[in-house]
Amino acid sequence: MKKLLIIAAALSLAACSKVSMENYEKIKIGMDKTEVEALLGSADNCVEKTLHTSCTWGDDAKNIEITLVSDKVTLFSKKGLTDK
Repeated sequence: MKKLLIIAAALSLAACSKVSMENYEKIKIGMDKTEVEALLGSADNCVEKTLHTSCTWGDDAKNIEITLVSDKVTLFSKKGLTDK
């Protein structure tokens, strides 16, 4: 049982670390959504609008927000990320 808890904790920490300045700097205008998901994993929240989709990875304190048009990155921003 302890082993399972340790593995679960390690996996959750690994998932959190994807929202980092290092990964943020790899995002480029024109990237496909699948490329972003390969880098950051699945978004924590996506809202589809008429002409675009806004997705957020992370939480209110530390996140990466990306706007996609036709599944391509058009805008992106960060909050709470530091170089280390």
